[in-house]
Amino acid sequence: MTTVKSEFLKIMQERGFLNQCTDLEGLDKALSAQTVTAYIGFDATASSLHIGSLLPVMLLYWLQKTGHKPIVLMGGGTTKVGDPSGRDATRKILGEEDIQKNIDGIKKIFAKYLTFGDGKTDALMLNNDVWLRELKYIDFLREFGPHFTINRMMTFESVKARLEREQPLTFLEFNYMILQAYDFFELNKRRGCTLQMGASDQWGNIINGVELTRRISQKETFGFTCPLLTKSDGTKMGKSASGAIWLNDDMCSPYDFYQYLRNSDDADVAKLLKLLTVLPMDEIAKLEKLEGAEINDAKKILAFEVTKLCHGEKAATDAAETARQTFEEGATAKGLPTITLPRAKLAEGIPVFILFKDAGLASSGSEARRLIAQGGAQINDEKVANDKVVVNLDHLTADKTIKLSAGKKKHALVVLED
Repeated sequence: MTTVKSEFLKIMQERGFLNQCTDLEGLDKALSAQTVTAYIGFDATASSLHIGSLLPVMLLYWLQKTGHKPIVLMGGGTTKVGDPSGRDATRKILGEEDIQKNIDGIKKIFAKYLTFGDGKTDALMLNNDVWLRELKYIDFLREFGPHFTINRMMTFESVKARLEREQPLTFLEFNYMILQAYDFFELNKRRGCTLQMGASDQWGNIINGVELTRRISQKETFGFTCPLLTKSDGTKMGKSASGAIWLNDDMCSPYDFYQYLRNSDDADVAKLLKLLTVLPMDEIAKLEKLEGAEINDAKKILAFEVTKLCHGEKAATDAAETARQTFEEGATAKGLPTITLPRAKLAEGIPVFILFKDAGLASSGSEARRLIAQGGAQINDEKVANDKVVVNLDHLTADKTIKLSAGKKKHALVVLED
């Protein structure tokens, strides 16, 4: 392993962020000698980022912590095109209003991790639609198109994977990599940005930006990627039975977020502690040594620390206490995710498989039926006999709630509307 001197790259190496770099030695010298401005782009395809996006977010966090300037680039313009990376099909084209709504939702998460302002190392949030909407397309292609070859673009994993699966890749999407490279050129010109970072699936796009800026501006710039956030079995993190693990609390409750991390595989705990928390490495080293039942203590710390960063200390404390009451005391904890129903609706009765779906304990009615058939569904800690059961007012407990459970680790409460 190359020995680095800059604080940022030391942290990247020891915590497992360093995946690829266009010129590690050159970047190390730049980071050691001056304040470096770096950016990561985030397309506005949803109103929240998901847990897999936490690695790029943490890159920006550590960059600022070590005395450099982060730029969060919102892809208001590139979202209109669609990034083919990691996709088997063309993304849905969003309108201006939907894109802005998504940007507004995504902004919330970055305020938890970064300090924004006008200072030397304060973070900036910019929107590439500012310069992309002004492009005169023919003039743009004449000036920048010659710097990209179809031969080279066909070698990128994002393109090869789509073609190998015989999935269509539109000309609109093919332009995405040119526009992302142009983003780096513009940020270098406007803000003196010399480093683009991102996840490993963006490596080809990042190299394009480095090379375009060098060819046109004769400026030295750098590219850096972190690995994708994956589980020990190689699959991407971020999915649960009820859907994606979003970072905004209106799309995934702090409790569900906490529980997802609390239920991490034993083999993933040490890696996630390094990547997603800010705990000192010596403390993580101690947690790495825990074995058997004691590893659950490390999982609780992992879940608490990541939830604290993402949702705040109170939300993390509440989620941890709810989990403790539910799993250690067997209580029907009030902090569980809830579904509120009018008395009249519950009085007429709701098929149990529909209620489990609506409560987020299954992603569909058919999945809820499978859960019930496999004996994993419970109402008030009693197994659901079959999917013909109708839940009604008779199921209310003394505290006027109904506890739903999917297996031993996922729970929700049904409460009556006031």
